[in-house]
Amino acid sequence: MSPQADLLFWLIARTTGVAAFLALAIATLSGVALRTSVLDRIGTNRAWRELHTFSTVLWVPLGGAHLVTLLLDRTARVAPIDLIVPFDVTYGAVPLGLGTVALDLYLLVAVTGWMKRQMSQPLWSWIHRLSYPAFGATFAHAVLSGTDFSAPVVSAFAWSIGFAVVVLALARIAWGRLPA
Repeated sequence: MSPQADLLFWLIARTTGVAAFLALAIATLSGVALRTSVLDRIGTNRAWRELHTFSTVLWVPLGGAHLVTLLLDRTARVAPIDLIVPFDVTYGAVPLGLGTVALDLYLLVAVTGWMKRQMSQPLWSWIHRLSYPAFGATFAHAVLSGTDFSAPVVSAFAWSIGFAVVVLALARIAWGRLPA
């Protein structure tokens, strides 16, 4: 493969990684906002629910494109097994392993989200709450391994999103959640 192809794969991996991060951030923020009693007026807003539904589906092709381009990029040296087994990559084991953990958790949440009607509500709720540690792993993966996250604008945006997720999650813990 030519150096130009590797550069193209690297650029696509960067772009789709940032876009997938944004989709996951929107999904997490809209999801927690819909269920936090502090924002009870949003909980009945159909547009917010649709935003949450759309963004939870949008990350799948963006994340998939991110992974495929990393597999094709010879510089990244990511093997298919690295997408399943965390912390086993030859370089950047912790940052890339956190990405694998996030992927595994988000896939579990997504699959069980589609199976919600076949599961008990308490089981589904506990699995769905894995979105919080998944977002934390995604955030850490992005900050530690994402080259674009060293740019001031991207960094400020990412840290602001992370802060908003933490604030809304703490508000949900402190003031409760809306009934289902």
